This record gives sequence, C-alpha cells and structure tokens, in this order.
Amino acid sequence: MAHRNTGAAPKTGRSKKSAKKPAARAVGPDMDSLGFQAMDSNVPGLSHVILQKLNMKSYDDYKSAMDGKKKGSDFGIRTYFDMFQKMEDTFKFCVECKKLPDALPDPKSLRRCKRCQNVYYCGVACQRANWPLHKKFCKKLKLVALDRLVEWLVFTGDIPFPTETWTKPVQDVKGWEDWFAMQGQLEEKLGAVLGGRYMTLLWANAGKPRPEEGELRESVKRLVTDFHSRPVTIGLGLRLFGIEPLAKPLTVHVVGASHVETLNTRATDYDELTRMFPGHQGMEVVMVGVDVVDGPIMRPPLAALGPRGRVYLSSYKGLYHDFWEGHVETQLAARPDLVVGFHPGFHACPDLLEGWLPTLLLLRDYRLPTLFTVYNEQELKASLQILAELETRVTGCAANPFASLRPEQVYSSPNKAPAYCSSHYIAFLGPAAAEAPRVGELEGDGGD
Repeated sequence: MAHRNTGAAPKTGRSKKSAKKPAARAVGPDMDSLGFQAMDSNVPGLSHVILQKLNMKSYDDYKSAMDGKKKGSDFGIRTYFDMFQKMEDTFKFCVECKKLPDALPDPKSLRRCKRCQNVYYCGVACQRANWPLHKKFCKKLKLVALDRLVEWLVFTGDIPFPTETWTKPVQDVKGWEDWFAMQGQLEEKLGAVLGGRYMTLLWANAGKPRPEEGELRESVKRLVTDFHSRPVTIGLGLRLFGIEPLAKPLTVHVVGASHVETLNTRATDYDELTRMFPGHQGMEVVMVGVDVVDGPIMRPPLAALGPRGRVYLSSYKGLYHDFWEGHVETQLAARPDLVVGFHPGFHACPDLLEGWLPTLLLLRDYRLPTLFTVYNEQELKASLQILAELETRVTGCAANPFASLRPEQVYSSPNKAPAYCSSHYIAFLGPAAAEAPRVGELEGDGGD
C-alpha cells in the first residue's frame, strides 16, 4: 500500500502553455519528488527508511511503484505479516526527538502510544514532553492508524460494498448521512465485510489487536466515503453548474490526475455516478495527467458519445494542454461539459503555480465549468486569491458535503489536525465580469 503523503506537497501542474498565450517555459522541480524528500525535513532519513523497507534503491523506484510498474514480490514482501510489518516500520520514529530506530542505542526501544496505536516514542521523557501536544490529536490519530490498515480491503475488493440506486433526488441528498440511509441492508453489507476472509487475515497479521466491531464498522464506512467521494463530488459539480445528465451524454475531464486517482483504478470505480443519476444518457470521465498510472482505464478517450446509461473511464498520460490541442481541438476527444481537479495545489509555491498557470488560463478563456477541491480553509482562501488575481469568475465555494470522512495525518509530522480529502470546493467559470463580487464576499457561498 502506497503512502499518500498527505500535506507534503501537492501534485504538479499539467500544462506548459495557454490556449491563447505564448508558451511558458518548462517548470522546474518535480513536486512529487520534493514532497517525498520533504519528509526528511521533519524526520531526517525517513525517506531512506521507506525505500529500504519497500526494497527500493531510489525515488525512481518509488515512482515506478506509483506508476504501477512493480509487483508485490518486487517489494521483498513474501507474507501478509511481512507486508503489514514493513508498512508499520515506516512509521517508527520518535515523534518528539525525531530519531529513527537506527539512531537509538537500542533500536527496539521505540514504544507505541497505547491510546492511538499510531505514534512512537524513544522513552518516557520524550513521551511526557510530547503529551501536551499529542493529547490534542490522539483520538483522531487512533482513527488514522485503524483506517490505514483497513484500507487494504479496498485493494482486495471488499470495499466498497455494493451500493443502491439513489432513491432521492440529488438535491435532497445533503451529505453522507443521507447517502448511507439510501443503502438497503446496510448492516448486512457491513457485516459481510467485517466477517470476510481478508478482514480476518488483516488482524491475524497486523501485529495489533483486533478492534471492537463497532470501531471496525465505522472505519469501513469512512473508507467507503473516501472511495466514493471523487465520483459523487463530480456529481455535485454537475448540479452546481446546472448540467443535466438525463438531457444529453456528458464528458468530464479530471485534470492533474495522478496515481492518487488512477492507481489500481477499475473501469467500474465511478459507477456511483450511474446510481446517482439513474437513466442518464452516458458519461465519460477522462483522467488527464503526466502521472496517470497504466491500468484498465489506460484507453483512448472516446471521439463519439459514451455508452448510454453507463460511465466510461478513459485516460491520457500527459499535459492537459497537449491533450487539448492534440485531442479536443482535433475532435479525437469530446469537449468537456465539466472539468474537475482534485487538490491541484497551485497555491503551494510559485513554481507550482507557474506549472498550473497555462491550464488555469485555458479553463478560464474557454469558459469551461470547473470544480477544484482543496484540503482545508487555508488552501481555499489562498486558491481564491490566485483565481481573483487571474480575473477568473468564481461562482461558488464552500465545504464539500461529500468530502471524505477518512482523517489523514501529515505523515512525518502527525501531531497536527488531520486533513480530509476534498473537504472544500471552488467552482469557477470564465473571466470575471466587471460587476463580479469580490473573493471575500464569495467565501462560504454554497453556489446553489
């Protein structure tokens, strides 16, 4: 299972030039690489430990794994116990003094916090010194530690469980509570996951005691929301822009797609859109990005309309501007009805903004309905400011009712408020009009 590396560094920009601007120079750093190596600024040597435990020699090996080019045996993993142990070993460092096991007189002296089963300490002194900070996050970090183990069931196929066609109109489903209420025989479905072979194997090999059934049920539910958050957020974007799936076939571009959206993705993973919009005329979701992983959805985008009543996943490995010029403008692929970006992160640093700038201008100048998600309110405000400076018309921004409920920690610095994928969204469309409201007036606007 890959480390998601939440909070380290966002994904890279996907375009070198704008549709109506001269070409920009190629943007410098590989932000994925910088994000991986940035862990060492908090815990010196941590990136090397991760590579070592995963039987890798360099970041290039890690990147190859993220691209789906390494098999389980290539990681030096032979048993389930070995897999879970190696993963846990990459979290072993003293959260107070930042020392790794090899830097301690006794590498086995690290002890895990009994409450959260997540963070480690090299001794009582460090644990006591860290407690005033850690106690603020201990309960949440317990959920983080549990979910990263139960996530294995996503890869085995136990999660998500089979879902039902929505029995309420989309506008009446206000969030996950309403969504779960529409799932027939929910308790039986959860029980099947908890009683399944892989859940049993997990706790026989995880090196931790099996939690209570209630805790496991809630973990499975959080991971189900994490799995479905992206397709349902796309559905939210269609509603926000008044795009009607029952009226015509639709095309959605996911810009900046990477291994996060495409690693182990199956052709059926966005079928929740069909259950969300029963009777729709057909949808194609095209993953576009330089880090798209080769797999079942690595197939050319459709030039014709998608299959009626189905969601068709396809992908393009490359820059969005190249995709636009080579496929959309030549009619080898359909013009999008909606563009979505999950955590583009262009706010993070000047180099990253420079990489995203041509894409942002293309989206603005072609007046493409666009929905971007961010991790928190701080990212929301920074992104809104950039869009305002680009004179882009923001039509709405708010907390995402279909954000993932799975808490995620900053990997090398866990004692911080957990992040939640797609916690907020920004909707924008075309250039700003002279009478458009200012950014400060838009914050908190639900966009309805």
